[in-house]
Amino acid sequence: MQPLLRQLALLAVPLSGLVSEVLATTPSPGCGNAPTVITPGAASTPLTLQSGNRQRQYYVKMPDSYDQDHPYRLILTLHALGGNAQQVTVGQGGYLPWYGMPDMVNDTTNAVYVAPNGVNNGWGNMGGEDVVFLQAVIKAVEDDLCIDQNLRFSTGFSYGAAMSYSLACSMGKGIRAVAALSGNPQISGCSGGTEPVAYYGEHGISDSALPITGGRQMRDRFVRNNGCTAQTPSEPARGSGQHIKTSYTGCTEGYPVTWVAFDGGHTPQPMNRGAQGTFAAAETWNFFSQFT
Repeated sequence: MQPLLRQLALLAVPLSGLVSEVLATTPSPGCGNAPTVITPGAASTPLTLQSGNRQRQYYVKMPDSYDQDHPYRLILTLHALGGNAQQVTVGQGGYLPWYGMPDMVNDTTNAVYVAPNGVNNGWGNMGGEDVVFLQAVIKAVEDDLCIDQNLRFSTGFSYGAAMSYSLACSMGKGIRAVAALSGNPQISGCSGGTEPVAYYGEHGISDSALPITGGRQMRDRFVRNNGCTAQTPSEPARGSGQHIKTSYTGCTEGYPVTWVAFDGGHTPQPMNRGAQGTFAAAETWNFFSQFT
């Protein structure tokens, strides 16, 4: 077994084994302890860890009034090809800060946000190296902060969507849900990909960078895995300026699939005609917020 794949196999057992069918709160090792590594400054100054033969970076945004005894959601926010984690944290390069999640999260569970950096500004995931890295990041955060290990999420645009999909394939029930915004199933790969994971997919019908066919393929894997009733969702007409959301029926309890097709191209912030802002953040939060 290659060294990176060996790391992946070792990491996958403790991470995926923490979620049961009855999703009671599972506090992480960091609960009840004052953080020793992660501080509020980690939202603007990256932390580092060794993964494989690379020194890798990631940012962490803690809640303003962090409570070491309260288990929070963990939300990964992954950048696109050519982008970087710092852009995600500050809302540059076409992103809303942390994909707009902090402005959406309005419940008592709240969240900790993580923005990691890919290799060469992407998520090629060669030999599974990015899955190994992200699982190591999850472990590092959960060892230092109080996280509900049943409430791990990932979202991203383009390459970040592909990597979120790849995480869903590799971690299975070790990740509660992903939101893949205009991704593709090939570019970060899919190792495993047989377990159910709650899945939100979003794609533009006129996307010329990563055509919607790839988004449909990603969606359909989890339609099958989650036991949903197969269907061909409606999609908006070109020029309509609208999006159409389909919530699949018949899915295994706790593992829904939602698909949003919009009239537009390759963008992290699609908007309906006449709207003042994107619907992507609100729809992502609407999907994630059902898990508490």
